[in-house]
Amino acid sequence: MTVTYICRHCQTLIGQLPQEHLNEQLLGFHFLTPEERQSIISYNPNGDVTVKVICDYCKEALDSNPELSLIVSPLQ
Repeated sequence: MTVTYICRHCQTLIGQLPQEHLNEQLLGFHFLTPEERQSIISYNPNGDVTVKVICDYCKEALDSNPELSLIVSPLQ
């Protein structure tokens, strides 16, 4: 199982964890609500997992310009 972290706004690859011995407890997914899990985590048919988070660049842009959060895809 590979866990891939990408930015939900700009689609930049943030990092990958290619380890076989990862589980949802170690990754902290068990702290998420079902709604958060559905919007953040995608499970691929081959067993890989994609996690959508916010990169530092997009976080800084949104913190500086909160009105961007009203746009569907503000930082493409």
